Amino acid sequence: QVQLVESGGGLVQAGGSLRLSCRFSGTPFAMYVINWYQQAPGKQREVVATVTPGSSTTYADSRKGRFTISRDNSKSTVYLQMNTLKPEDSGVYYCNAYHLSRHGPDYWGQGTQVTVSS
Repeated sequence: QVQLVESGGGLVQAGGSLRLSCRFSGTPFAMYVINWYQQAPGKQREVVATVTPGSSTTYADSRKGRFTISRDNSKSTVYLQMNTLKPEDSGVYYCNAYHLSRHGPDYWGQGTQVTVSS
C-alpha cells in the first residue's frame, strides 16, 4: 500500500518561495509517476507539475519558469520548488502517484495548504 505525505506548505507573501515535499512509502518508488495538484477554493483539482521515473518533467503553462519538480529516488521523495508565488497559486497542494504501467490505483496524499498573500 502506497502512502504519500506532503509537507512544506505555509503562508508567504507574493513574490516569495516555498518548497513542498512528498514522501513516498510502501512499495518501490522508482516505477511511479508523481504529480502535484492544486485545489483552489471553489475550484476543481488541477495538475501543476509531473515527474516521470526517468525524471522527465511537465508543467501547467501558468507555472512554467516559476515551479520546478524534482525527485530523489534515494529518499523516495519528490519536491516542488515554487518561486515568484502569486495569490492565485494559493490552495491545497496534493501529491499523486500512479505506476508507470498504469496498472493499479492512483494514490493521494492528505494535502498541504499554501497561502500567498498579496
